Amino acid sequence: MKANNNKNKFTTRDLVMCGVLMALTTVMTIVVQIPVVGSSGYVNMGDSVVLFTALYLGRKHGAAVGGLGSALADIISGYAVYAPLTFITKGLEGYICGLISQKISGTKGNILGTLAGGIIMVSGYFIGEIFMFGMKASMAAIGPNAIQATFGIISALIIYAGVKKAIKN
Repeated sequence: MKANNNKNKFTTRDLVMCGVLMALTTVMTIVVQIPVVGSSGYVNMGDSVVLFTALYLGRKHGAAVGGLGSALADIISGYAVYAPLTFITKGLEGYICGLISQKISGTKGNILGTLAGGIIMVSGYFIGEIFMFGMKASMAAIGPNAIQATFGIISALIIYAGVKKAIKN
């Protein structure tokens, strides 16, 4: 499986890969759900797939997989109240990660892109939850969201490096 050289265009192959990665994002979000005390949310593993997609396929693909795959997981899991916030936040997470990794080549761009994506995820939920549940609940979720972002960043970088190495061989 080789990534599209033009990371801004959707080919049929990219659409299929995005569909599979959206489904994987949904599954990885649903399979591990650790409830956040003092909040209505949960920690999950979906960010790994969102950030990997952004690195591998680019910003538009990362945004689609992040927004749609993660929002679908919220709806299926009974957290539909989060779906609009998730769609925007995870879509931006994937888009910004992909954008930075495309603009700054190599490992440095990948690290900066995933870090920016993680920061967007944590800050997006923080801001959104203030309006949804108030400052106290929003602040309670910062730590768990930061842990989720950190896990997503590290695992996406490892998976991306492994996939790139496997493709070269």
